[in-house]
Amino acid sequence: MAETKRIEGGRFVIFAALTGNLAIAVVKFVAAFFTGSSAMMTEGIHSLVDTGNQWLLLYGLKRSRRPADAEHPLGYGRELYFWSFVVALLIFAGGALVSIYEGVLHIRHPEPIRHAFVNFLVLGLSFLFEGGSWLVALREFDRSRGNLGRWRAIRRSKDPSTFAVLFEDTAALIGITIAAIFIGLTLWTGDPRFDGMGSILIGFVLAIVALLLGQECKGLLIGERAAPEITATIADMARREPGVCTVNEVLSIHLAPDQVVATVSLDFDDDLRTGQIERAVAGIERRVQSLYPEIRSLFIRPQARGTGRDPSIASV
Repeated sequence: MAETKRIEGGRFVIFAALTGNLAIAVVKFVAAFFTGSSAMMTEGIHSLVDTGNQWLLLYGLKRSRRPADAEHPLGYGRELYFWSFVVALLIFAGGALVSIYEGVLHIRHPEPIRHAFVNFLVLGLSFLFEGGSWLVALREFDRSRGNLGRWRAIRRSKDPSTFAVLFEDTAALIGITIAAIFIGLTLWTGDPRFDGMGSILIGFVLAIVALLLGQECKGLLIGERAAPEITATIADMARREPGVCTVNEVLSIHLAPDQVVATVSLDFDDDLRTGQIERAVAGIERRVQSLYPEIRSLFIRPQARGTGRDPSIASV
């Protein structure tokens, strides 16, 4: 039930961001057309890229919920991680690089800003809408992080759908602020090249966000272990089962935020019969999966003592 609520919360965050970004993108492009502002054009591109990114995250969420089949016996959970990584690439290529290019072009061929009031009006409204989306994403993220600090929670999170939106909205708020400052400098100095400088700076902000998001998604794609407390609890449950002499190792890997595969290597008493081992295995599986429903597959293998690693350091 808790996992279902978390997934629905993540979907709500993405829908909120998508709706806001789509409306903001249209307004920014209209304003850029009438005012000739490079920074405003960059902001419009940024919002359009963010809108496409949210569609990709929703697509990834939907694809990751497909059930396992003969071709993919462990399911499609990692589709979410793949599409989140694509989002990071799009922020870099479709946001950062285009923004920097637009800024360089405007510095080389400066154009005066027309109807500056329109720019500031649009930026102000955009800040309000983006701020609302950011608060929704932050509230959902805070609800799921528990007692962990925010950066530590991002590092440990297995759900990129929430922190990706949080990253995007943070970059958007910073970008809007930069655009307002450099448009103001353009009007104050009369030098339209400041507008292009603002675009370049926004591009660098987007590049940093894309690299951070890409780094997190890369780890999830490669495969990250479940929380250490989960593997420790699995080892403790197995150790308490009658007939188990030693827990050699516990390996785990996330296929999706709510899908974990775990393998446990156990040294059973040599005097146990096959039927007794089978009942012990069934008992461990039942107790573990009742406590952690996100563990979709638990593989238990008998193995001689000392042939695995210590469960306290077992990872993926």
